[in-house]
Amino acid sequence: MLARLHSLESFGTVDGPGIRFVAFFQGCPMRCAFCHNPDTWNPTAPVQYEFTPEELLTEVLRYKNFIKKGGVTCSGGEPLMQADFLLDFFRLCQEAGIHTALDTSGIIFNEKARQVLEHTDLVLLDIKTFDDALHKDYTGHTRTNNQAFLDYLHSIHKPTWIRHVLVPGYTDRDDRLTALAQHLHIYNNVECVELLPYHTMGTYKYQELGIPYPLDGVPALDPERKQHAIDIFRQHLSCPIL
Repeated sequence: MLARLHSLESFGTVDGPGIRFVAFFQGCPMRCAFCHNPDTWNPTAPVQYEFTPEELLTEVLRYKNFIKKGGVTCSGGEPLMQADFLLDFFRLCQEAGIHTALDTSGIIFNEKARQVLEHTDLVLLDIKTFDDALHKDYTGHTRTNNQAFLDYLHSIHKPTWIRHVLVPGYTDRDDRLTALAQHLHIYNNVECVELLPYHTMGTYKYQELGIPYPLDGVPALDPERKQHAIDIFRQHLSCPIL
């Protein structure tokens, strides 16, 4: 069994706690308007790396001293598109005493995903938007699986970080921010919320791939708006808002 990986990062500091080894999986079923990595969408595109679970663990162990207070994060793309590999790899990581984190959109929610979660120490769950009316046009899919994934994480008491991208005119609206913050209030497994400012650094990739950029003309988020969003979330949640 081989994983198809877009890229690797040996000393990641933004994909979970501590210093982490991050594997970015190739392939994603979503088409989020703000995505800055459209080169990860196609699951059959040429990739830099192909590993068996054992081979990837060997690569991780080269950095074990550096990530001992962090761990491994599998991101994407959408790593649960390669759930069979992920299940074996996370099991091996835990046997080696390495903390495992899954960065996912929650778009794939089935029995195999639930098996992967048995060997996942932390989930970084992306909530693209809490607005049902916006979600389909914004991501290409309904919000159904994302909500079911969130509810399941709560039911099994799985430590979870929520990630939410603030896009001017879309998610960066007081009503939508307030609705999401209020919704998250009941989820006591949520350890923190990361509010990520929208940026335009990935637009050149769309040009290279010949894909129209959905948010052409939308500016990067003003830093003051991020602080405003943090203030809104702090009114409703007691966990750290980053």
